Amino acid sequence: MRVLSGIQPSGSLHLGNYFGMMSKMIDYQEHEELFCFIANYHAQTSVSDGKVLARGTLEAAANFLALGLDPEKSIFWVQSDVPEVQELAWLLSNFTPMGLLERCHSYKDKVAQGIKPNHGLFAYPVLMTADILLFKSDRVPVGKDQKQHLEVARDIAIKFNNEYGDIFVVPEAEIDDEVATIPGLDGQKMSKSYGNTIDLFQDEKALRKQVMRIVTAPIPVEEPKDPDQCNVYKIYRLFLDKSADQELRKRYQAGGLGFGEVKQELFETIRDTFAPFAVRRNELLGDLEGLRSILAEGSDRARGVANRTLGKVRKKTGLAY
Repeated sequence: MRVLSGIQPSGSLHLGNYFGMMSKMIDYQEHEELFCFIANYHAQTSVSDGKVLARGTLEAAANFLALGLDPEKSIFWVQSDVPEVQELAWLLSNFTPMGLLERCHSYKDKVAQGIKPNHGLFAYPVLMTADILLFKSDRVPVGKDQKQHLEVARDIAIKFNNEYGDIFVVPEAEIDDEVATIPGLDGQKMSKSYGNTIDLFQDEKALRKQVMRIVTAPIPVEEPKDPDQCNVYKIYRLFLDKSADQELRKRYQAGGLGFGEVKQELFETIRDTFAPFAVRRNELLGDLEGLRSILAEGSDRARGVANRTLGKVRKKTGLAY
C-alpha cells in the first residue's frame, strides 16, 4: 500500500504536527510504501517572505529526519522540486467544478480568520489533489479538518477516470480518531493560526512557559477531577502507554492533584522525550549542503514516479502529440 502525506514549512514544529501526522508517517516507513514531502507551494498561501519560506523548508526537512524519517526507507522530497505537480494541478483544474471548491470549509474558515482571499487559497484543494494523484497514493492520513479535501480529491479522480479510463488511484482518507485533533493551550485544535501551540525544539524556559499557560478549570487541589475535561491530561496522555495512562487517571479522580504539579510533569516529559532529537536536528542544520543532497536524491526518485503518471495523463488529454 502506498501512503502519502506532507507538512507545510510554516512556523515552528509543535506537538500537533508531531502526533497528528509526523509520528505516524515515521511508523509507516517500516511496513508501507511511504511518500512524504515538504509542502512549500501550499505554504505560500500564508508565507510571503521568501527567506522565511526557504529557511522554514530546510528546518521542516531537518525536523522530519531528526525525528526518525529514513530517506532509504521512504521517498522524501520538497514539493517545489517536483514541478510536475503544478502541471497536473492545471490539468485537474479543468475537471474541478467551481461549486466543489466553493463548498470547501477550509477556505471559508481561513478568510474568516482574516487571511486575504486569493486564487491560491481558493484552489488549494486542487493542488492538494495533484499531490495525491500524481503519486497514485492509496491512502492519505489526514486530520478531521482535511477530510473534505480528500473527498474533493476523490471526486476529481473519479471524474477524470470516467473521461479517460482508470488513470488515477482513487485515494482513501485515514483518520485516527484518537489523535485526529490535538488540543492546544486553550482546548481548541493546536494550531499556529490560533497561537496555542507547544513547540518542540525550543529552550527549556520557553517550553515550560508554554506548558504552564495551558488553560485549566478553577478546581481546588483537594477535589477529584475529571481527566477527560482537562486540557493538560489530553496532551499528557499522548506520551503514555495504557498502564501509565490509567495511573494518571486514578490520580486525577482521587483528588489531591494540583494542575501545576501535572503541568510540571508534562513539561519534563516533553523536554526529555525530544532532547535527543534536538541534537540530531542541530547536526542536520549545521550541514545544509548535506541536507540539500538528501532532499535532491528524494526529489529525483519522486520525479521518476511523477513522470510516469504525468506521461499517461498527457497522452490521454492530447498534450503528447
